[in-house]
Amino acid sequence: MSEVGERLAAGAQAEGFPDLLYSDAERALADALRSLLGDRAAPATVLARTESAQTYDDGLWQALAADLGLAGLLIPERDGGAGASYREAAAAAETLGSFAAPVPYLGSAVVATAALLAAGAPVRGGLGPPPQAAPSAQPAQPAEPAGSSPRASTEAADLLRKMADGGVTVALAVPFATQPAPRGPAFPATVRLAGPRHGDTDSGVSRLRGTVTGVADALPAGLLLVPADGVPECLYLVDMAADGVSKAPLASLDMTRQLCDLWFDDAPGTLVASGQAAKRAVTAALAAGAAILAAEQVGLAQRCLDMTVSYARERRQFARPIGSFQALKHRMADLWVEIALARAAARYAAACLSSGDPDAPVAVAMAKAYCSQVAVHAAQECVQLHGGIGFTWEHPAHLYLKRAKADSLALGTPDAHRAALAGLVNLPGP
Repeated sequence: MSEVGERLAAGAQAEGFPDLLYSDAERALADALRSLLGDRAAPATVLARTESAQTYDDGLWQALAADLGLAGLLIPERDGGAGASYREAAAAAETLGSFAAPVPYLGSAVVATAALLAAGAPVRGGLGPPPQAAPSAQPAQPAEPAGSSPRASTEAADLLRKMADGGVTVALAVPFATQPAPRGPAFPATVRLAGPRHGDTDSGVSRLRGTVTGVADALPAGLLLVPADGVPECLYLVDMAADGVSKAPLASLDMTRQLCDLWFDDAPGTLVASGQAAKRAVTAALAAGAAILAAEQVGLAQRCLDMTVSYARERRQFARPIGSFQALKHRMADLWVEIALARAAARYAAACLSSGDPDAPVAVAMAKAYCSQVAVHAAQECVQLHGGIGFTWEHPAHLYLKRAKADSLALGTPDAHRAALAGLVNLPGP
């Protein structure tokens, strides 16, 4: 980093702003991921997998989860995880997004993990405390008595330990398009409690019935966290292999993250959290997912720009590289500026979640809205500036365009997040 950059960073920290630069640990994690993905997730490999019946790469996920510890990145050390923060999780997501890796990192290591961590945590400022986070500026409030029973707390802790080494993959059973609160539903439950069977009460099992459509990262999951409507509303753990649980893959726009529909027909579930604790868990999970998805979009956009610049240096027309044409220079330079701003927004959202900053809802809405727009623009420019080859099925540009478009709709559209942002900062409508 330049001397000017160091001075600006030092001045920002002195003013109380978070340091948005990458730490040594974040850079080391990204380098290790890049090395592994370069061998295991080349564009040709990813493209071939999207055309197969098994669109998720279970072998790659086990390597990332077990060898690099990606599955337990946010899980505290006491539960067998790395005890990292959302900053490290965002750095990992950037690298995964640059390869369009077909792994359930977002759904299991971020969304489901955040839900479990927030289920038993006391209410704080921001969107709920990440593991080993600094205290919020707002005073902590006592947890509600209905938050988590001892059995539910034990169940969540045991599950986190199993997730830490990649032994089990978990997905939150909500539609991938669900926007985090405050503009999204407070508790997105399309499943309800059904009547108990003989012996259910003694074993602590509840029966669930309903349908959840368009769920991400549920196809490779062994367990599900299912929000269920009731009095009070609850979050249940459901085994994907249990009787009464069925799933059907969907022909998704982005086949590197294929969606599926889930059906529950008197499926057995174990209580994880109830009442306000359950709502807090789902809210924290969706907010964390939106923030980390924004970081993933930054990685995707950067990869599209890098591919385009490399091609513009090599492709020649009229006896000169097309990158020397001023019109193309301007388009790539404008895109570089957009990506730099998107990276700042995504880094700020991750930093706010890491510290439990009360400004986290604003930061997440801003990051998801802007990064979605930039990722789609970068992918479109990648296709167009590659010329005819960019429109072919053999070129990986379409993989990034499809993921960018799908991600822009996931966890709230840009327009929906802009509307939420206007409400959060008291900006009056027209």
